Amino acid sequence: MNLKANLLFYYITTISFLFLNCGSASKTNSVVSAEQTRDNSLTNQKKEDVLSIIEKVNSHWQKTHPEPGNAFWHVSAYHTGNMEAYKVTKNQDYLNYSLAWAEHNKWIGAKSEDKSNWKYTYGESDDFVLFGDWQICFQTYIDLYNFTGANDENKIARALEVMEYQMSTKKNDYWWWVDGLYMVMPVMTKLYNVTRNDLYLKKLDEYLGYANSIMWDDDANLYYRDVKYVYPKHKSVNGKKDFWARGDGWIFAGYAKIIQDLPKSEQKERYIVRFKKMAKALANAQQDEGYWTRSILDPEHAPGPETSGTAFFTFGFLWGINNGILNKETYLPIVQKSWSYLTEVALQENGSVGYVQPIGEKAIPGQVVDVNSTSDFGVGAFLLAASEMYRSLN
Repeated sequence: MNLKANLLFYYITTISFLFLNCGSASKTNSVVSAEQTRDNSLTNQKKEDVLSIIEKVNSHWQKTHPEPGNAFWHVSAYHTGNMEAYKVTKNQDYLNYSLAWAEHNKWIGAKSEDKSNWKYTYGESDDFVLFGDWQICFQTYIDLYNFTGANDENKIARALEVMEYQMSTKKNDYWWWVDGLYMVMPVMTKLYNVTRNDLYLKKLDEYLGYANSIMWDDDANLYYRDVKYVYPKHKSVNGKKDFWARGDGWIFAGYAKIIQDLPKSEQKERYIVRFKKMAKALANAQQDEGYWTRSILDPEHAPGPETSGTAFFTFGFLWGINNGILNKETYLPIVQKSWSYLTEVALQENGSVGYVQPIGEKAIPGQVVDVNSTSDFGVGAFLLAASEMYRSLN
């Protein structure tokens, strides 16, 4: 049954019990029974079905993209999803696919060896070593290092070299765009867990503090993509604050990834508070069809479904529920609607994932995003969500 049918069943069941049972105890028991029915219907997934979806999507992507890509952000973002798919499926093909990609890129991102010329503004050439879009690959290199026995330091040598050089500088403005928070925050926590060097956590807090100071909106509890989009300097077509769905998807998913890696501390608790504020704001902005529009608070700005932001949000909500951070009764209905969108609208019969907004940095009025719109990073986001859905099932 779909969500509307489930809710109709719930209401009919509840009303029927109330009329048929006069005693207060009977009424209470009847309501509890109806709530249990509703809860079960909302989680009416089987692990084997979710596993089948993961296999369908990932096999399609890997078969249609047999050649390793570069180590830039969009290819690397796919591999972060592939790593989660490997964790839950133990499919050796997934591990081998990422290993081949890492070997192809020699376990490095941007290739420059001249530290005096390393940059961190936007750039796709090899001297932008400190730019987060060239550092996200380290997430997967660290995972592969751990998965294959943590006995080959060559896999993480460049990650250590780059991040330790970056932390040795006095600068703190490395994360100036919201996408970069997903790209690099988990690198910091993963390397902390490898090295136990507290400087990774100190610098994580320092860099994130700078990002918060220029992109976080205290009223909306959401992030702007970067300073160009801060209200009122920039507005949506209806004069509203313009929060880009994929941008907030990056950071919402990023918080989930780092909170799970952090040791118990005041720092971790602060991040949990921020994550929960975002969850509430995002839940309130979900469309009835289950997706989030590209401009989160102004659906008319760029109407219609979008998959990458929706998948990142679904992953974050599921992770929060699975780890006892988000209230299940409150957020499970949100997840059910978004999962229905991802699997019944975005996912195509051949395993392709559609309605992914192309590479960009904002919601663009009039931009076509349709069933044929797919991309590596969108598939990665879908795999994150599907893997977390798998973990949620008994």
